[in-house]
Amino acid sequence: MQDQVSDILRIVFLGNTVQQYLIFAGIMLGGFLFKTVASKLFSDIFFGVVIKRFNQEVTKQEFKRLLVTPLEFLTFLVFLYVAFDSLTYPPELGLPAKNELGLKRILQRIYSIFLIVSLTWVIMRLVDFFGLIFSKRAAKTLSKLDDQLVPFFVDFSKVIIVIIGFFVILGTVFKVNVAGLVAGLGVGGLAIAFAAKESLENLLASFTIFLDHPFVVGDLVQVGEITGTIEKIGFRSTRIRTLEKSYVTLPNKSMIDKPLDNLTLRTFRRVKFDVMLTYGTTSEQLKAIVTDIQQFIDNYPRTNQDGRVRFMNLSPHAKEIMVLYFIDTVDWDEYINIKEEINYQIVKVVEKHGAAFAFPTQTVYVKREEIELSRPASH
Repeated sequence: MQDQVSDILRIVFLGNTVQQYLIFAGIMLGGFLFKTVASKLFSDIFFGVVIKRFNQEVTKQEFKRLLVTPLEFLTFLVFLYVAFDSLTYPPELGLPAKNELGLKRILQRIYSIFLIVSLTWVIMRLVDFFGLIFSKRAAKTLSKLDDQLVPFFVDFSKVIIVIIGFFVILGTVFKVNVAGLVAGLGVGGLAIAFAAKESLENLLASFTIFLDHPFVVGDLVQVGEITGTIEKIGFRSTRIRTLEKSYVTLPNKSMIDKPLDNLTLRTFRRVKFDVMLTYGTTSEQLKAIVTDIQQFIDNYPRTNQDGRVRFMNLSPHAKEIMVLYFIDTVDWDEYINIKEEINYQIVKVVEKHGAAFAFPTQTVYVKREEIELSRPASH
């Protein structure tokens, strides 16, 4: 029986024995089954030996969550290389050698591209992990500048890594003279700059934002018709959470080209409206209402002393009292709550003095003679 098995294993098919094909299948199966185990084991070792020494903010689970998937892909590529290396290519197929243009060379280059891409992926995930560490450290500080610098440099580093990976593929896979290519970019750089004009403008705008500090993460800003809180200042764009809780992404160029109102830097929020009373309101009532509203606003603990309440206008349908004051908050919810409380008090003052609020009306006077003429004659 053993001899029969040995004879079967020695059978040659397409230049390889059955035993070689079984080894190939075993390596592929092992790579598929153990890639997750191997990647998690490597993550544990790398975290314990290297990362844990200077990291107290991010847990091992967060590290593994970032790194396991790219490491699985890289591990499977290693098993794939070992599996195919155990086979021999028969001369009967007439395949060119690895150093000649043919199937072997094409497959080798494709494999090399995938290997470099997977290594680049792993490095980018490591950059994300270190960005997570510094983000948590920045959250503990009072300054908001580091909160916006961390994601910016994470994005910037990832772009540099992708560019380096691209040049490595050109140099190692396609045998391109990278140094000569970089030198030649001096001639074609102008054309590339025009092609990537908007991207370059957004990049320069991001540096302007970091140097001038017109806003930082967490500020409430108004850009054009958009009002919201800055959540992230990225490599190319800025993300804003609006008051409607939608998520708006604006190019950095738009953030510096358009008029920008940083509402967080205001010490007070301005409130201005008109109280319209009917023409039946007497002058004594008007004076008393203006005095009481002014006194309430001046004494209110959340307004400053710049409030003004004045009888300002006689419109076609109302006597108008201007109410102007400032609330010492930039928080939206607190702002509308205070404004509501003051509005209630204004209504009470008007009711207290027996006045009534006006609304657009029109009075039509008809002469009695016209009414008499319009009646039909009696018989």
